Amino acid sequence: MDEYSRFVDWDKMDSSLQSQDVKELTCPELPELKQLARQGHWAKNHSLRAKVYHKLLSNIPCRTVTPDANVYRDIVVKIVGKRSGSSLPLPEFVDDSLVPTYCLNAEGIGAVRKIILCIANQFPDISFCPALPSVVALLLHYSKDEAECFEQVCRILACNDPSKRLIDQTFLAFESSCMTFGDLANKYCQAAHKLMVAVSEDVLEVYSDWQRWLFGELPMVYIARVFDVLLVEGYKVLYRVALALLKFFRKVRAGQPMKSDSIQQDIRVFVRDIAKSVPPEKLLEKAFAVRLFSRKEIQLLQMANEKALQQKGITVKQKRQNVHLAVHAENFKSGIVSVKEMRDIWSWIPERFALCQPLLLFTTSEHGCSLSRFYSHSEGHEPTLLLIKTTAKEVCGAYLSTDWSERRRGGSTLSFFGTGECFVFRLKPEVERYEWVIIKHPELAKPGSETENHTSPSSSTLSSSSAPSHSSDHLSPFLSARHFKLPSKTASMFMAGSSECIIIGGGDGQALYLDADLNHGRTSHCNTFNNQPLCSESFQISLLEVWGFLDTMSG
Repeated sequence: MDEYSRFVDWDKMDSSLQSQDVKELTCPELPELKQLARQGHWAKNHSLRAKVYHKLLSNIPCRTVTPDANVYRDIVVKIVGKRSGSSLPLPEFVDDSLVPTYCLNAEGIGAVRKIILCIANQFPDISFCPALPSVVALLLHYSKDEAECFEQVCRILACNDPSKRLIDQTFLAFESSCMTFGDLANKYCQAAHKLMVAVSEDVLEVYSDWQRWLFGELPMVYIARVFDVLLVEGYKVLYRVALALLKFFRKVRAGQPMKSDSIQQDIRVFVRDIAKSVPPEKLLEKAFAVRLFSRKEIQLLQMANEKALQQKGITVKQKRQNVHLAVHAENFKSGIVSVKEMRDIWSWIPERFALCQPLLLFTTSEHGCSLSRFYSHSEGHEPTLLLIKTTAKEVCGAYLSTDWSERRRGGSTLSFFGTGECFVFRLKPEVERYEWVIIKHPELAKPGSETENHTSPSSSTLSSSSAPSHSSDHLSPFLSARHFKLPSKTASMFMAGSSECIIIGGGDGQALYLDADLNHGRTSHCNTFNNQPLCSESFQISLLEVWGFLDTMSG
């Protein structure tokens, strides 16, 4: 037995991990370290993994006063007393989380609760941390004693570099990470997201389980591989793996009836039994094949979601409102879409707006076919939803991230503005959504200068400018061309308007072009959304509506 085996039940653990001979890890550069972590280099030997964890955790930048092993030895008797570990109550901040036992022996199972209670004593600022039991249980497998495990977990919690944060410690951080995961699933797992919307009353409720999949349901050999990479690459890895789990769930369960009456429960069971269908290597391979945006963009999205929660006063755990409550059957009335269709559209919009209720701002049936009235009713609202019904009974539209008043920033020049959250869609004859081309083809976006882009696609009167520089109030993920030097400027032509027309999407065509009388329109493929025509290429408008987002929880 090696010195790190005290808490391990080797009947449950792969005992070959004790004997495999793997050379000691020197101090490689980060790129090599990432490669070794992804390949599972130190997964082959128990003792080596323990030493690597110790090294990586000791390099985490921490607060000046971070509790260490000696602190644990000083406080554990006072806090735990003579009670057995298994009977100890858990602090509220772990929220009845699963306390996984993984491959721990009886002593290890009791030690998890003792360590968590001592952490609660030393970190009074932790208000919500459901991942903690899993992290403590996992690290106990690779610790010489309880005090060493306590010290290593404390280093994770006391990290003072926000870019190296590894687990959420407040309800605000946790809830915004659930919203961020929902946004990413909506972008990167569209088939799975469609399934969630179809079978779930509240999609965000399903996505709020994403950390439980990792830190609770995932078997030991899998979470250890995830943790290997987490310590090297950071929090973004968790999103990657959870997205991969969602993709595999949809693939494995495609066409099968639900096993329970809850999709939430079905996903938990699937993750718990993942060894039946997906080996650890395949899970990580799928996770790193997801072409996510940069860490910076994801942090901006997380910040935007946190800000939205703070504005709604949601900073402590409470019952969430679901999307069905946002689109009320009894008081929603549109001449273009049904309640169900509006709920489907609502499932596509960013999570921070999904709890808002739809508010009709403009309709040609009431306000007339006038572009100036369209602007006067729409301005001051951000985001907005544009819905169009043609005389051929086709239905299409666009989600527009930015206030139409921004069109004036270009002066008399027709200028593009908006952000990469904009998308276009059609509902009839069939449903199809087209998002910003960069989401599926991030290679088109190369990190570059913050300079504004100006270009003339097909006419010298058009220019493309980035999102407004005062974006602290308009924090938006995939923030638009401002964060990228795009080889093709036409990939960021989101929305433009003048007294003569409205254009949505540009570059080699326009996703939507509407004339000043809001009578006629055109649609074609465009580079920004890489879309097919949204309806007949030249169409007459029967009815047009603009919807805003009413925040019923603020104030």
